[in-house]
Amino acid sequence: MAVSTVYTVQIQSLNSISTPSKSHLGLNQLFYSSGKKTRRATHISCSADNDKTVVIGLAADSGCGKSTFMRRLTSVFGGAAEPPKGGNPDSNTLISDMTTVICLDDYHSLDRNGRKEKGVTALDPKANDFDLMYEQVKAVKEGIAVEKPIYNHVTGLIDPPELIKPPKIFVIEGLHPMYDARVRELLDFSIYLDISPEVKFAWKIQRDMAERGHSLESIKASIEARKPDFDAYIDPQKQYADAVIEVLPTQLIPDDEGKVLRVRLIMKEGVKYFNPVYLFDEGSTISWVPCGRKLTCSYPASNLPTVPRLTLAMRYASYKNPQSLSINHQFINSKENKTVSVLEMDGQFDRLDELIYVESHLSNISTKFYGEVTQQMLKHADFPGSNNGTGLFQTIIGLKIRDLYEQIVASKVAAPLEATKA
Repeated sequence: MAVSTVYTVQIQSLNSISTPSKSHLGLNQLFYSSGKKTRRATHISCSADNDKTVVIGLAADSGCGKSTFMRRLTSVFGGAAEPPKGGNPDSNTLISDMTTVICLDDYHSLDRNGRKEKGVTALDPKANDFDLMYEQVKAVKEGIAVEKPIYNHVTGLIDPPELIKPPKIFVIEGLHPMYDARVRELLDFSIYLDISPEVKFAWKIQRDMAERGHSLESIKASIEARKPDFDAYIDPQKQYADAVIEVLPTQLIPDDEGKVLRVRLIMKEGVKYFNPVYLFDEGSTISWVPCGRKLTCSYPASNLPTVPRLTLAMRYASYKNPQSLSINHQFINSKENKTVSVLEMDGQFDRLDELIYVESHLSNISTKFYGEVTQQMLKHADFPGSNNGTGLFQTIIGLKIRDLYEQIVASKVAAPLEATKA
């Protein structure tokens, strides 16, 4: 059984996240610290299509599906995403024909031992170099290659830097892409993966107990140790995101413990080059139960009904009265009131090829041909979330980012032509 919902909500602003002071570092020469060492990173001129780099930010906590999302996104643009050829085998960077994805863990200013000595987590801004992050993301956006440090997740050390050349699409993913106001200003589009505590706990048990041999007690202790910094520094970033993918426990099955998911794609309206997805009729309030002969969905328990169900709704509400939609109050713009649309899917479907039935009723999904969403999902059928809203909404956002990139490029090409006519 699957359930989808679309809402539109009016929300107001909260105070901004505090950010570090403005960078004092020069554009052509940068320094960063690794424990007790100081290293230099330089910017290198690059000439290929320098004015067309689009920067995308993806924020999420550890273990929330960023890697899977990045694989879906880079696949939309074509070519396999691989680590830099001939580089550090422990590099966190992925490069494809049009995209480069960097992990913002590479801007840790303290290695694992340094954080332990100072009693801080990697989530704490004090353990990260935002000056270097800003200067290097800015340089890449301007078409300048940089020597970016590498945080080695195997050793916990900061390795010598690697060369990052400006791609057409530059994705920065990690804990803090929207924390620093200067970096936020460089983003052409931003996404936040918002995994509820219940689902995050279920995922970590599955990963750390089954795959890494950790005990239940150690997993609980790890989550509790990170929670204060997550609440203080990571979660508030969702207010700056242009889109949020929120993953919650299902409402269809009591006490499911995160096995079946309710996923919401929350999209701000009024974002340049981005039009929110809608179902059937834009702006309307809609609920839909799809035909069971066209979309096969089943509950995991035999004593529960197997009637497929896909419900979407769109409605308006003020942030002063958000309880009807249960929109997290932090998904807001810090300066302006914003309207958001929410597409929700609760449950899972059994056959990916039948997803085209759902796709055909969605609009503004930025496909180039009929069935492209379904084709992308089938291409990555083995990825986590391919039978529920996580995979579906990640794929749709990937297509929307492709469309956004093409619009930005077209606008830059058109600008000189318009200037000559003036």
